[in-house]
Amino acid sequence: MHYRTMTINDYEAAIALWSESEGVRLRDADSREGIERYLLRNPGLSFVAEVEGNLVGTIMAGHDGKRGYVQHLLVSGAHRRLGIATRLVNLCLKALESEGILKSHLMILPENKAAQKFWANQGWAYRSDILLYSYVNGDNHNV
Repeated sequence: MHYRTMTINDYEAAIALWSESEGVRLRDADSREGIERYLLRNPGLSFVAEVEGNLVGTIMAGHDGKRGYVQHLLVSGAHRRLGIATRLVNLCLKALESEGILKSHLMILPENKAAQKFWANQGWAYRSDILLYSYVNGDNHNV
């Protein structure tokens, strides 16, 4: 298993992995341009796992200067339960810590029970004391 920083050159393989996974909702913001902008704004915080040059796992992270935000943690079905997701999470959190970010958040779709169990087992706490509001600036509700 080879772990490295994610680059925009990983986009096609990553989007294929994300598209085939249940519990993931892709939006227009996940376009090549959107992901490239995200990676450039948050250098060195997103990672991939490869086997023989084939992408089998991803995690993306960014921060606002105070809090980290983790997203798109995915491992291909054939490579699950091998510790890959845990290793990707640890790489990501270490990179965020090196930026001075000590607390991070993530969002999970309510129907994604596997993700809820994984993150709880990783020590992440479900928050019921806050509500998430979103605003769409424009007419495209798939941004």
